[in-house]
Amino acid sequence: MSDNNIIKDIRELTGAGLMDIKDALTEAGEDKEKALEILRKKGLAKLSKKADRSAKEGIIESYIHAGGRVGVLLEINCETDFVARTDDFKQLAKDLALHIAAANPLYVSSADVPAEVIEKEREIYKEQAQGKPDDVAEKMIEGKLVKYFEEVCLLDQPFVRDPDKKINQLIADSVAKMGENVQVRRFARFVLGS
Repeated sequence: MSDNNIIKDIRELTGAGLMDIKDALTEAGEDKEKALEILRKKGLAKLSKKADRSAKEGIIESYIHAGGRVGVLLEINCETDFVARTDDFKQLAKDLALHIAAANPLYVSSADVPAEVIEKEREIYKEQAQGKPDDVAEKMIEGKLVKYFEEVCLLDQPFVRDPDKKINQLIADSVAKMGENVQVRRFARFVLGS
């Protein structure tokens, strides 16, 4: 495969800039797989810098499940209207809306779960851990709380189309590819008759 074909393939896979790809290939000794790994690491490093940037553009995505019994409205934001109009951003919004319809999260993130709900869950888990040594009981409680967040928080849930990947990782991959901060602002899930 020629250098141009490798660069083209990497650009299609990552959306990275040409200079970044060339630098990664040079650093990887022209090894495509190593270059991809280098770009992913750089993308994740950039992700933490992008998290503080304001995301005020975006779209409202709707999804109506076949049969019209379940519907979702989702607000997903990015930094520019240019990115909001891209196919990648729109596909991410569609995937998230479909996921919400299927997985029925209650909150966007664990930070959105009310303190009284968390405390109530902790009380239930404390009762279940009675009779265990304190350190074991505390680990059990924390583990069950993490599991609870995976059930009710969108960002912590495994993606319905790829259960090996959580929603927050799906979004992180999109941020690395699009080069902008992306945030799920809010959603509403409607079920007919409820």
